[in-house]
Amino acid sequence: MDFYPLLLAVHILGATIWTGGHLVLALSILPAALRDGNVSAIRAFETAFERVGLPALAVQVATGLWLALRAAPVESWADLSDPLGRTIGLKLACLAGTALLAVHARLFLIPNLDVARLPQLGWHIRGVTLLAVLFVVAGAAIRFGGF
Repeated sequence: MDFYPLLLAVHILGATIWTGGHLVLALSILPAALRDGNVSAIRAFETAFERVGLPALAVQVATGLWLALRAAPVESWADLSDPLGRTIGLKLACLAGTALLAVHARLFLIPNLDVARLPQLGWHIRGVTLLAVLFVVAGAAIRFGGF
């Protein structure tokens, strides 16, 4: 039995949750929080979103690696001359960037979040959101052989 359609659907669902949540945060909640100096709005969103967002990201990583292995050999993932390998490499770079921003925010910004640190967290949120959108674009490009 081929699990590809199921794993692709689960991967896309995870991407929808992760990217959609960050777009809501970056485009709706963050601007109001920055304007009003409302740290509690960010904390409330993060608390609620982590329950679905982090499992969605974990599902994306697991299914994404499986899908990438199915699409191309590991040796090609960093091959800049191969469109599919280049696109998979871009998705892995997005994952690394997301992890770095998340670790920095979790260890250094969120524990001591106050109005003064809110703009710095805002840049993290914008960065993770941009990376999430790039994840989606690169994922769609894989369907057509990469770029």
